[in-house]
Amino acid sequence: MNDSGGRPRSSRSTGSARLTDVARVAGVAPMTVSRALNRPEMVSESTRLRVQRAVLQTGYVPNRVAGALASSRSRLVALLVPTVAHSLFAEVVQTVMGVLSPQGYQVLLGLVGYTPEQEETIIETVLSRRPDGIVLTGCRHSPLTRQRIRAAEVPLVEIWDMTDDPLDMLVGFSHEAVGRAVAEHLLARDYRRFGIISADDSRGKLRVAGFISGLALAGKGEYQLREVGTPSSMPWGREKSAELLDLHSLDAIVCSSDILALGVLAEAQSRGLSVPGQLAIMGFGDSSYAAASFPALSTVRIDGAAIGQRAAEHLLQRMAQPAFERAGQVQDVGFEIIDRDTT
Repeated sequence: MNDSGGRPRSSRSTGSARLTDVARVAGVAPMTVSRALNRPEMVSESTRLRVQRAVLQTGYVPNRVAGALASSRSRLVALLVPTVAHSLFAEVVQTVMGVLSPQGYQVLLGLVGYTPEQEETIIETVLSRRPDGIVLTGCRHSPLTRQRIRAAEVPLVEIWDMTDDPLDMLVGFSHEAVGRAVAEHLLARDYRRFGIISADDSRGKLRVAGFISGLALAGKGEYQLREVGTPSSMPWGREKSAELLDLHSLDAIVCSSDILALGVLAEAQSRGLSVPGQLAIMGFGDSSYAAASFPALSTVRIDGAAIGQRAAEHLLQRMAQPAFERAGQVQDVGFEIIDRDTT
C-alpha cells in the first residue's frame, strides 16, 4: 500500500511496530518472538538475545490489552496505599514492586487516602481494569467496597491491619496491641501523666484505644488527648503539645507518628524542658529520621518490607491457581518497641 506521496507505507507509519516486524528483524517466526517475550525459558539464550535486539531496533511495545483478552489475564496488580509520603508505605510499595515485576506483573499504584469515599472511587476504577490481584491497605471498608471486591473474585491481600474476617488474605499487625504495649512500656518506667497526640484516622484511633485500655488494665495513669488531621505534620505536633503543656502537668507525650513526635520534641526544647528527664516522648513508625534526631526518638518499629514481601508472595501463589477460592489466611508480622533516648 502506498501513501499519498507514492511511498510504501510500513507498519511504523502508524506509530507502532508489530510483532511481525520484530520477527523479520530477528530472523525468526512470530511465534518464537511471542515465546521469547512471554515465556523466555522456552527459547535458547541466543534466540532470546536476538529478539531483545530486534525489540530495541524496532521500538516494539507488546499489546498487553490484546494479550489479556486472549488469555483472560491482565498481568496487572493494583497496590493501594493511603499515601507514599510516609516512608513506611513507600517501603511497602518498593518491596511489592520488587517481588512482582520480575514475575512479569505490572504494578498499578493507587492512593486511597484516609476516607471510605476515596477508597470506593479508586476500587471502582481498579476493578474496571480487571487486575489479576490487589494489595489493599486496611481492613475497614465501606459496604459498597466490600460488595464490589467480593463480587469481583480477584485474589486480594489486605495489609497493615488485623481482623479475624479478612476479605481474602491478610498480612498485618494489631494497632490495639501496639497501644497496649506502649502503655506497658511507659508505665514500667514510672510515667503516669500522659498526653496523647493522634492523627484523626482509624489506625491512629485504634492505637489510642489500645493505649487507654492498657492504662485501664494496669489501673494506673491518666491522659489528655488531642487529635490532628491527616497526614500528620511536625507543626501539628508542636502546636498540640504546646496546648497540652500549657494546661497540664505531664510526664510523657505519646504520638501516633514520628513526625508528630518531632514536633513535640521541638516544643519541649523551646521551653527548655529536659527530655526525658522532665518529659518523655514516644513516636510510631521508626522513620529514617527517628534515630538521627537529638535526642534519638523512642518509637515503634513496623517492618514494612516484610509486609510487602509476604503480601506479594501470597498474591503470586494465589494468582497461579487455576480457579479463584478465598483463602481466609491471616498473618501477624508483629511490631517492636524501640527504646531510645526520649523515654
